[in-house]
Amino acid sequence: MSYMLPHLHNGWQVDQAILAEEERVVVIRFGHDWDPTCMQMDEILYKITEKVKNFVAIYLVDITEVPDFNKMYELYDPCTVMFFYRNKHIMIDLGTGNNNKINWALDDEQEMIDIVETVYRGASKGRGLVVSPKDYSTKYRY
Repeated sequence: MSYMLPHLHNGWQVDQAILAEEERVVVIRFGHDWDPTCMQMDEILYKITEKVKNFVAIYLVDITEVPDFNKMYELYDPCTVMFFYRNKHIMIDLGTGNNNKINWALDDEQEMIDIVETVYRGASKGRGLVVSPKDYSTKYRY
């Protein structure tokens, strides 16, 4: 479903997407459209887009086409989802030890809705780190 979601093709577009959005959380999936993990995550992101459009903007970035952020955000995984709010990176405690990003594909759209809703509520209150509604430390998925 990656063809249904907006792509950002250079570093300037990524910066503008993060800078320009004042009221919504910016969710960026870094990865490749051809990667199976990204395909699964894109499917979930596409399914929730209409439900969360009032408080979330979702974008896709190909890490080969736009390598500008690979070192800065440590984008070494096949699929990485990061959250930004008012030009600030919002970290999320998923119980995995890596609070910067989600680096596996979720398989339930309600889980993703819960996560972005938690990020939005926390970020709009000024928090830079929010706690995930579900603990992923017991899952062998990261």
